[in-house]
Amino acid sequence: MSPAQAPTLAREFVEFAVEAGVLRFGEFRTKAGRLSPYFFNAGGFDDGAKLARLAEFYARRLLAPDAPAFDMLFGPAYKGIPLAAAVAVALAQHGRNVPFAYNRKEAKDHGEGGSLVGAPVRGRVLIVDDVISAGTSVRESVALIRAAGGEPCAVAIAMDRQERAGDEAAPAESAVQHVQRAFGLAVVAVATLADLLQLLAASGAPALAAHAAPVRAYRERYGV
Repeated sequence: MSPAQAPTLAREFVEFAVEAGVLRFGEFRTKAGRLSPYFFNAGGFDDGAKLARLAEFYARRLLAPDAPAFDMLFGPAYKGIPLAAAVAVALAQHGRNVPFAYNRKEAKDHGEGGSLVGAPVRGRVLIVDDVISAGTSVRESVALIRAAGGEPCAVAIAMDRQERAGDEAAPAESAVQHVQRAFGLAVVAVATLADLLQLLAASGAPALAAHAAPVRAYRERYGV
């Protein structure tokens, strides 16, 4: 993706997420116990039009020149399932037809059986998810993909929070950086916290611009 294209795509996505009510502002408790001045809830992409537009953003990011090469998509249960399916449709509409698969939380012992559904998992497999919080979903996906004979190559997410993670991550390492280091996977995000800050700082709407200071303070305290 050229320097001119990347900010445009990210800005358009952040604007869309705010308009859709998926990016909200206020006071929210995160999994890490932090009080965040913003909240990104991908579950808010809850109708056909929003999901189609979200998938289009993923597709544009994955078709950019700097995107990782991949042969198929994998959607981790549960949020990754509709995402992978929708992104596969969006890519096909751009002329890039790729197979996709996803996993069940509980393996079936009848019918086709097993825990994987969809196309055979093979080649370079790109994992599609909404965000990376602790890396648990990625860890489980990597194990499933490799057990099936595929090779996980990258993770695509909608929003990179760019903040320090906990648990297994190094003290000054974000969840995304942890995944990159621990699994050797590229991570591509449609937008980042930095992109959100740019939008807020440049906003001509006072109600929106008012959130710039608390979001900036949060990043200064927890950001990487």
